[in-house]
This record gives sequence, C-alpha cells and structure tokens, in this order.
Amino acid sequence: QVQLVESGGGLVRAGGSLRLSCAASGSVSSINAMGWYRQAPGKQRELVAMIRSGESTNYADSVKGRFTISRDNAKNTVNLQMNSLKPEDTAVYYCNCNADLRIASGLNFWGKGTLVTVSP
Repeated sequence: QVQLVESGGGLVRAGGSLRLSCAASGSVSSINAMGWYRQAPGKQRELVAMIRSGESTNYADSVKGRFTISRDNAKNTVNLQMNSLKPEDTAVYYCNCNADLRIASGLNFWGKGTLVTVSP
C-alpha cells in the first residue's frame, strides 16, 4: 500500500499564493505519476496537474500559467505551487499517486484531501 499525506492548504485572498505538498510512503516498487485533483462543492473531481516519472506534465486549462507542479523523486514528494489564485480555485485538493507494487502495477492511491479557500 501507499500512504499519501498532504499539507499546505488554507485560506488566502484572491491573487495570493499557496504551496501544496504531498509525501508518499509505503512498499512501492516505482511511482509512475503523481498529481493533484480538486473537487469543489457540487462538482466532480477534476485533474489539476500531473507529473510523470519522465518529468512530463499536464495541467488543466484553467490553471495553466498560474500553477506549477514539481516532483522530488528521491523523497517521493510532489508539490503544487499555486499563484494568482482565484475564488474559483476554492476546492478540496487531493493528491494522487499511480504506482507499481510487488503485487500489481498501475494502482491508484489518494490522499485525504486538503482544503484551499480563496476569498474575493
């Protein structure tokens, strides 16, 4: 199993910045990708940003140019730097990890989520 622990959420005014971090631990053979999803009240969970083992990334159109995802492979951590935050970025942000274990490949794991609130 893989455990994901998120940190860095909070309350910020529009235009401000926050940095989310997620650390993965457990019996992992290799991590294929790590990323962040978010879910706003009454909406479906959506991909925010993803970074793969080869360092390729993809972002939701709504955050391109404002958010940056980075990864420390040695520490199995992923960070999301969020700048120029908008009220519509308010959501619970979930860390996601796709990993290979000894028993199976391509398994998805989720953190418990961290709340980001952006006030007008």
